[in-house]
Parts: sequence; C-alpha cells; structure tokens
Amino acid sequence: MAHEDNGEPPVRRSRRNLAKQAADFLPASITPEISLPAIATLPASELLTTKLTSLPKRDITLLQRKQRLLRLQSKTHTSDAIAQIALAATLVFAQEEAGTAVCISPTGLLLTCAHCVAESPADYSPNERKYLLFASGRAVSATCIAYDAKRDLALLRIAAAQQQQQQRQQTAAFASVPISADPPRASARLICVGHPGSEDLEAAAPGQKTGYDVLHVSFGRYRGIADGADVQDNSEIGALMHDCWTYWGHSGAPLCLAGGSGGLVGVHSSWDDETGMRRGVAWEAVVAFLRENGHSAVLGDVSE
Repeated sequence: MAHEDNGEPPVRRSRRNLAKQAADFLPASITPEISLPAIATLPASELLTTKLTSLPKRDITLLQRKQRLLRLQSKTHTSDAIAQIALAATLVFAQEEAGTAVCISPTGLLLTCAHCVAESPADYSPNERKYLLFASGRAVSATCIAYDAKRDLALLRIAAAQQQQQQRQQTAAFASVPISADPPRASARLICVGHPGSEDLEAAAPGQKTGYDVLHVSFGRYRGIADGADVQDNSEIGALMHDCWTYWGHSGAPLCLAGGSGGLVGVHSSWDDETGMRRGVAWEAVVAFLRENGHSAVLGDVSE
C-alpha cells in the first residue's frame, strides 16, 4: 500500500523481480564504470548460523522471515521510475525494529541514522557486523565505518553479500541512489521508502500486528527546516521537516526528490509528537558528514 499526497490512488503493478524491475529504470549515471571492492560471498540464508554470524537464533529466523516476505509478498509498487530506483536501493535491518538504510554508492556504502546502529556512542561497536536486506531480498553484512551521534548519521560498508540469481561472481554494482546536487526547494515533492514496524504501537492492547509490507513507499513534500533548528544537530529531533507517511522502523529511510535526478535530500529520523510533522536529517548535514569522513567522491555534482 502506498501513500500519496496528491489525491492520486496508489498504483499496484503485477509482481516482478525487483532487481530486474529496478534495472529497467536505472539511468546510466547511477551505474558508472567503477572499480568495485572485493565483496565476500554470504551463504544462502538457510545456511546461516549463530557461529557464522554472531546473531542469536531469533535474529537469524527473523532475517529469513523478512527475506521470504520481500521475495514473495505483494510489495508496494509505483509507476514512477524514480520511486523504483529508490525502492531498489533501500535496505531493511534484519534485526527486530532496527530501521532502514539506503545504498548511496554502487560499491556498497550504506547511509542510515546513527541510532539505528547504536542508541548512544557508549553502545557503538565499530567491529560489529550488521545484517540487512535489499528490497530484492538479497542479504548483505556490513560494518559501520563512520558514526555521528550529533548529526544522527552512520555510514556502513558492505563486506559480504549473497549472490544474486544467475550471478557467479560478486562483480555487479549495488543498486544505489545519488546524493542530490542541491538541497530541496520549498514544497519539493519527496519519495520516502522505509521499513514500518510489524507491531501496532498505537493499538490498545500489545502484540497486535500492523500488516504493513516490509518496505513501504510514500510520497509527500519537503516542509523546510524547523524554526531555530541547527541542521548539523539532530541528536534530539531532526531539523528537516516533511510530510511523507512514516511509522516506527522508518528511521534511516531515504528522502529523495520525486522529480529530476531523484537525488537524496535527507534521511528520515523522527517525528514531532505535538504536531505530527515528520522530521529528518537535512541534506546539509548529510553532505558535511560524508565530506568529513572522507567520502566526497559519492557527492558527485555537489559543489564545494
């Protein structure tokens, strides 16, 4: 089910392989000729063990369940080509209610919120492997290479990935979205792709399920920067305001322009309890974070 802000009904399309579907729409600029780092092969999900992954059995079971749902569920589809690209580049954390991430480089750099990796700097362990699933169901493991609690941003690098069907070697670029060359204009239309939690936290009784798809596409608009907010400080609440539909579990979800380049202009992180306005990490913070951590190459056409 998709949420639109313009009154247009959501469009469902017949089920297709998401990887192929995304490839139909990927512009050449997103898949340049690049030198890909060595990526280890992650075993098939049914072969994953606690010894191999350091995950408790319940998390392995959850990873397998989310993977099955991503592959078999009737997912949120849209006729919008840009939304298809954003969807293909979005990942869900395999652990319970751990949030969302987005691939911003064909080499396997993943951007998410810092609180999706660790609730606080004291809890942060740079050597800890995280397991995530692309929208296609492809499982990957990644390690955090940059963590900024103040900006509420973290950058992970894919270390191992399951081979895709009919792929004999780990040479294919990962589906990704570019960073927008500019911040969004006022009221710019946005796409958000996130992982809504499975438990209905607004229900009167605990344990009730939401029934949402594992990944959900919504559309909305950029509503500016909150009055008095510091775009580089999102430790309490995100400075960016938007009205795309989100739920618990959407933290780390990409906010991409719904037109033009489809570039990433922010990351969803929170919401305002008083107004219901969704909040996020602004483009300016994303750009500064990537530059400070030595990843200016992924900024493409962003000016100095």
